[in-house]
Amino acid sequence: MNYDLIVYNIGQLILPKSSPKPLNGEEMKQLTIKENAAIAVQDKKIAWIGSTEESYKLDARERIDAKRRVVSPGLVDPHTHLVFGGSREKELAMKQAGIPYLDILANGGGILSTVEATKQASEDELFEKAAFHLDRMISYGVTTIEAKSGYGLDPATEMKQLRVVKRLKEKYPITIVSTFLGPHAIPPTYKGKEERFLHEMIDLLDDIKENKLADFADIFCETGVFTIEQSRHFLERAKEKGFGLKIHADEIDSLGGTELAVALGATSADHLVAASDTGISDLANSHTVAVLLPGTTFYLGKDSFARARKMIDEGVAVALATDFNPGSCVTENIQLIMSLAALKLKMTAEEIWNAVTVNAAFAIGKQDEAGILEIGRLANFVIWEVPNYLYLPYHFGVNHANSVYHSGSKIWGRH
Repeated sequence: MNYDLIVYNIGQLILPKSSPKPLNGEEMKQLTIKENAAIAVQDKKIAWIGSTEESYKLDARERIDAKRRVVSPGLVDPHTHLVFGGSREKELAMKQAGIPYLDILANGGGILSTVEATKQASEDELFEKAAFHLDRMISYGVTTIEAKSGYGLDPATEMKQLRVVKRLKEKYPITIVSTFLGPHAIPPTYKGKEERFLHEMIDLLDDIKENKLADFADIFCETGVFTIEQSRHFLERAKEKGFGLKIHADEIDSLGGTELAVALGATSADHLVAASDTGISDLANSHTVAVLLPGTTFYLGKDSFARARKMIDEGVAVALATDFNPGSCVTENIQLIMSLAALKLKMTAEEIWNAVTVNAAFAIGKQDEAGILEIGRLANFVIWEVPNYLYLPYHFGVNHANSVYHSGSKIWGRH
């Protein structure tokens, strides 16, 4: 066979385990590393995996010498707020001065300033801004992402955000999963009328489904936002209409959002800084993925991170994500999140790689096409400028990617 592409002389090929379910507990510690490896691509998919010596006997239209570099599956970022207007750099000084977030919010800042900027921006303006951030994500090795709405808090702007995500899907040669997060906050005009606002968001679900604008529905279940009962109602309606479920759960207070996610069969429960022991136990006995966002805790200057060590040791399937957004985690750099996972979540290198590949793919329902390298799967991979797989979490704050491939085609590279 004359393959489309052969990548050979790979120092270490990272091969997360292929599994019908997310990797949990001890499985997260397992990571196959094939040395002196080679891969072949045919018709956008991995067609062969073997040794460099074996690859010399194969024919290919193009050959790439990896020069002993590390090659991994393309990374998956399963929680981002990619589409938004404006920025909030002026609030940083307020935070440093100790001004409470609620005071910032009362003066038109916080999420409400992003909502206003998103409403004022045209669809084209939002597209161009999101594309800028997406290009940067790709440069860090991401080939699959999730993108949420949630900065509209009204039907027209929420739909505008979702249309932007759809346009990004059509333009960009990566995999993008869309999530409707209409109930991200309560608009000031709906204070005391939260149920009415929630029903407006529920009423949008049919149009979103009909126009294929979102794969998942999400809600911010937290003190001062949406209660457990309200979150259950919204997610049950979304499930009835065929959406996958996600939930911003137990970020600040232990309300029981983790337990709710498991009870409803949610694909993922995200944040979980304050998840209870019961919630962690429930996760361990489910296929719901815990998506942890250490960058958010770090950026907000908090000391208590999600209890990743306890989760993994008890058998929870953990994934990692940037939570890229303009207010609480302003970074597109998934590699930085990998370092924070090592330093703050006490995760091992093997657990971290599994958390940004195979488990992250499960967290957004893309386990059949992303997160692992095996014959018959899409050839999404990254060539890294690192000597071994242990190195990337260790050396933080820089971009270690050499080149990024989706479906066997190079979509970003240093040269």
